[in-house]
Amino acid sequence: MKFQSIKMTLLLLVVAVMGSCEKQEDQAVANLSTAKAAGISASASTIALKKETKDAEVLKMTVTAADYGYKAAVKYTLQFDVKGNNFAKPKDISVDASNFVKAFKGVDLNDIALALGIKAETAGVLQARVKSEISSNVAPSYSPVVEITVTPFALITYIYVPGDYQGWNPATADSLISALGDGKYEGVINFAAKPNSLEFKITPAKKWDVAYGDAGAGKVSTTAGNNLKVATLYPYKITLNLNDNTIQTEKYSYGVIGDATPGGWGTDTDMTYNNGTRTWSVVLALIGGKELKFRLNDDWGTNYGDKGADGTLDNGGDNIKVATSGNYRVSFSFVTNTYSLTKL
Repeated sequence: MKFQSIKMTLLLLVVAVMGSCEKQEDQAVANLSTAKAAGISASASTIALKKETKDAEVLKMTVTAADYGYKAAVKYTLQFDVKGNNFAKPKDISVDASNFVKAFKGVDLNDIALALGIKAETAGVLQARVKSEISSNVAPSYSPVVEITVTPFALITYIYVPGDYQGWNPATADSLISALGDGKYEGVINFAAKPNSLEFKITPAKKWDVAYGDAGAGKVSTTAGNNLKVATLYPYKITLNLNDNTIQTEKYSYGVIGDATPGGWGTDTDMTYNNGTRTWSVVLALIGGKELKFRLNDDWGTNYGDKGADGTLDNGGDNIKVATSGNYRVSFSFVTNTYSLTKL
């Protein structure tokens, strides 16, 4: 027993000495007078981004390797932030140590600029630097900062749907949205707004200068005089692709159902879709201690409930419980895949 205790003590001493040597070695390397931080350069200093060239390469960031006085395994991270933020919450991008040139397409740099708070169609200054790390025991080093003036574009673009349902006025017509500005549009139009409101057209702007009509066979054209048309008085999802001038329409309406709602488990309470926020919502009285779900087109084939009681939607998920009775704004979005019950 005594021999085992002595053996364990010796083992602990060896581990401690080895750990101490490793730390001293890291510190010595980090303090070498020959050590040099990584460098960085940009292929452009001013970039005005355009949707038309979003897939083209617009920027190359070239990294110069750090020199720690010996062949170290270095982790490199390219960091972006808006000038004035002092890299408090930078956008981090890994750099492959075998390839010190990082290329960015227009859409990639656009995403970075918008995410960091530069407004669309407004010039802002991005700062970039390289973070170098060799060990958790040694503080990282940073390259000098380079600055790039970037003007991002708005990703979301709109097209409009004047028709019977709203009086054929492009200025007040509801819209379809292209989330990526790639010519593919989608939205929900309520053709049940009034009787005989089945026909419509598509306008790129809130005026009649240019309008797309029905060219037949699921196609649209600016030279087609016939109005587009849906089959019934009901909300429809419209999917329009101006890259090939195709259009699709499908009945599409979500409602709230459950014993917490006025209609119980037998009748849906219809929700309204906002094409701007891409959110379904309705205000109604709910009963505390009861439950509800969301379903498509008054049918259980597609129904959404709670995924883990955390406000996240799941197709076929659990019933959503209402804590207390009262008037609520009930809403959900497939953009964030979340729902909310807000007591008014």
